[in-house]
Amino acid sequence: MPLRKLSPLVFLAIMSTSALAEDVRLQSTGETQWYRGNMHTHSLWSDGDDYPEMIASWYKEHGYSFNVFTDHNVLLRGERWIDVQKNKGGQIAFDKLTAKFDVDWVQTRTKDERLQVRLKNFDQIFERLAVPQKFLLIQGEEITDGYRNLPVHMCVTNTTELLPPLHGESIVEVMQQNINAAVSRRERTGEKSLVHLNHPNFHYAITAEQLMQVIGENFFEVYNGHPTVNDSGDDTHASTSRMWDIINTWRLAKLDLPLMYGLATDDGHAYHKSKPGDGAQPGRGWVMVLANTLTPDALVTALEAGQFYSSSGVTLNSIAVTSTGMTVTVAADAGSDYRIDFIGTRRDFDDTTSPAVDDKEKSSGLTRRYSGEVGAVLQSTTGDSATYEFTGDELYVRALVTSSRQHPNPSEPGDFQQAWVQPVVPFAR
Repeated sequence: MPLRKLSPLVFLAIMSTSALAEDVRLQSTGETQWYRGNMHTHSLWSDGDDYPEMIASWYKEHGYSFNVFTDHNVLLRGERWIDVQKNKGGQIAFDKLTAKFDVDWVQTRTKDERLQVRLKNFDQIFERLAVPQKFLLIQGEEITDGYRNLPVHMCVTNTTELLPPLHGESIVEVMQQNINAAVSRRERTGEKSLVHLNHPNFHYAITAEQLMQVIGENFFEVYNGHPTVNDSGDDTHASTSRMWDIINTWRLAKLDLPLMYGLATDDGHAYHKSKPGDGAQPGRGWVMVLANTLTPDALVTALEAGQFYSSSGVTLNSIAVTSTGMTVTVAADAGSDYRIDFIGTRRDFDDTTSPAVDDKEKSSGLTRRYSGEVGAVLQSTTGDSATYEFTGDELYVRALVTSSRQHPNPSEPGDFQQAWVQPVVPFAR
C-alpha cells in the first residue's frame, strides 16, 4: 500500500520504527542502562495458574527490571473473586499465596459453601511490589482473536483501556484491524503503547507472507517460551527465525515498509512446575532494553528505536553500529564458548519462491520456500566479540549469538542459550 494513501495514524505507526542510525553504541553508561523485562505474562485473571502478585514477586526476585501482565482480553482491574480450588492453580497456588503474603493482604469469603479469594488488581499489586527505578510493573493485554479455527494473538504493552478483538475476513485483516485500533487509541490518549504479534507458529496460524504486509506491526515474537508454539517449525513450516528474515527482506525490498523487530518472551502460564522443560514456565526468554529511565514510556520509546536485544540466556556487553559495520560483544560466562553469526540479505538476492508442499490447498496456509540468499549467514565468528564490515549491498544485517551452554529450562529440547541482535539497515543503503 503506498504511504500517501495511509491515514496519519497508521503512517505514524510505520515511521515510529526505523533502523539504528550510524555510529550508535548500545552499552550501559552513566545516562543509560540495560533493563531486563518480560512482555508476555498470564495469571489467574485468565489462563495462568498463579496469582498475579506471586508472579510479580517471582520476576522481582529473579533480577528482572519489569514485567508486563498480558492476560487474554482482560485488564487486571475491578473486582473478581475465584474459587480457591476450582481454578488452574488450585490449593497449591493458594497455599503458596498465604505463605508469602500476610492475612491482611489475602481477602477470602465463603459463598455457596465454597471458599473464594479475591484477585488483586493491577494498582494494588503495583503499590505493593513496584520499586521506583528498580522494578516496574506494566499493565498490558493479550488481544486474543482469530480467523476461523486459527489463533491470532497480539500483546499490548502499556494500556489502561481494554482493546477488544475486532476480527476480520482473513488472517491479515484480523491483524490489521487490531493494529489500527491500537494505533488510533495511542494517538487519542497519548499513552505510549506497543503492540506485538505473538507466536506466529502457534497452530501454525500465521505465515511470513501474511505478517510481512501488516502496516504498523513492527514487532513479533522470534522466541516464545511456551512449549507448544513451534518456534523451530518443522519440515513444512518455517521457523520463526526463518520467517523473520523473509519478512524483513520483503518489507525492505518489495513493500517499502520498515524493519520488523524480534522479541523473546516467556508467555508464562505454569508457575508450579519443577521439571525443566515442563509447561510454560517463567524465565525462558526476555528482552534487554537500553533506556535512560525505568518508565513505560521510556521503555516503549527505546524498543521502537531498536535499542534492545532479545535473549534466552546470553548477555551482551555492547552492540555498536557505525557507517562501516556492526560489532557485538558478549558478557561471557566462564566455561562457555560463543558463535556470533551475522545474518542478512543482499540487494541482488534471488527472489524466486516455491510452495512449501505440492498440495495447492495445503500450501496456501504455509510460508513459501525461499532461496538461501534470503537471510544468509554473511559471517560466522567464534569468540566473545565479532565485527562484521558492511559491503554496502546488504538490505539489512542482524546478529545471532549462540552459547555452547544449553538452556537450563528450554521450551524445546536441546535449545542452546542465545541472544538475538535486532536488524539494522546499513548506512550505505
